Amino acid sequence: MPSRLRLPAETPAAVVLAIAAIGLLRVATANWREGAVLLGGSLLVGAVLRAVLPLERAGMLAIRSRVIDVLSYTGLGLAVVLLALTS
Repeated sequence: MPSRLRLPAETPAAVVLAIAAIGLLRVATANWREGAVLLGGSLLVGAVLRAVLPLERAGMLAIRSRVIDVLSYTGLGLAVVLLALTS
């Protein structure tokens, strides 16, 4: 049976940081709403990744217990997205 490709444990955090960096770039180019939505979206992506990945694969996304991490990432992500869309 062929072995599966294993990505480093830092890959999920790198994906979240890449989305956040794109969001910051959008904010810097005077598109603050789009950038804020991307920043909030990066937190939501982090919440999904933390929820579905096992502890050894979650890497730097695993700070506290799974439940606390997912609730924190989701709450902050939704708050940022909603503030960007309603203000």
